[in-house]
Amino acid sequence: MLDKLQEMVRQYSNDDRIVITGETVLLTDLGLNSYDLVELVCEVEDKFGIEIPERAIGNIKTIQNLMDFIESAI
Repeated sequence: MLDKLQEMVRQYSNDDRIVITGETVLLTDLGLNSYDLVELVCEVEDKFGIEIPERAIGNIKTIQNLMDFIESAI
C-alpha cells in the first residue's frame, strides 16, 4: 500500500528528492496545500474504493494516518 501511496503523493510534491515514508507529513513535508489534500483524498477514494468523510480528512496528517484509514475502511 505504501508503494501505491508514494506514487500518488509524489505527483503533488514540489520536490522529487523527498523520501516518502509513513512518517511523511502531507502538508509540511510535501508542501501540499488544502486543495492538493482534497484532490489526493479523492484519488485515494477512487483507487481503493472507499469513502473518506470530510471530518476524517482533518485527522490525516501523515502517510501512516492515510494508510491506517484505508486499512480500516477496506
